[in-house]
Amino acid sequence: MTQELIDLRTSILEERYSDALAIVDELEGMSKQAVLRTIKSHLLVLLMHLIKNQIEQRLTNPWANSIRNSTREIKKLNIKDNKKYYYINENEWENIIEEEVIEDAIADASEEVMNGKYSRSQLSEMLDKTQLLQIALALIDLTYNHSAKELPALIEAHLAKLPGGEDWRDRRN
Repeated sequence: MTQELIDLRTSILEERYSDALAIVDELEGMSKQAVLRTIKSHLLVLLMHLIKNQIEQRLTNPWANSIRNSTREIKKLNIKDNKKYYYINENEWENIIEEEVIEDAIADASEEVMNGKYSRSQLSEMLDKTQLLQIALALIDLTYNHSAKELPALIEAHLAKLPGGEDWRDRRN
């Protein structure tokens, strides 16, 4: 990016404004791609812990924290600086999950579910991907319709509905 900034400065100083605008467009694209990569990274963590929950039928404090933190980070990152538009619109998540993230989440979860008992392909066969998608989308939907202040309580309510969620909420073993 440093070279692009040098080129931008040079273009402006030399009054080559069309070149400068092209560089600005390139920088915007680079910035957007970086934000999208970070959002997808948080989405991967969210899915991985939802997979662990679904297979192991329990919810631990670390998993709940990861789900909550990932959801909150997605909210923060997804809204553009103007606070009116999103990098990923509500209707785009399902495709991103199914096409770009879920297989990586399954692969990562296979290393952790039941201490690595299942291979990626075994875990993939065991999963109810439709249910996983529904839960993930419900959590992400919260980020569009509720403030950051409201999110923790709403996420907790969703977590309590997961397998082992009531025990987690009530701090029972």
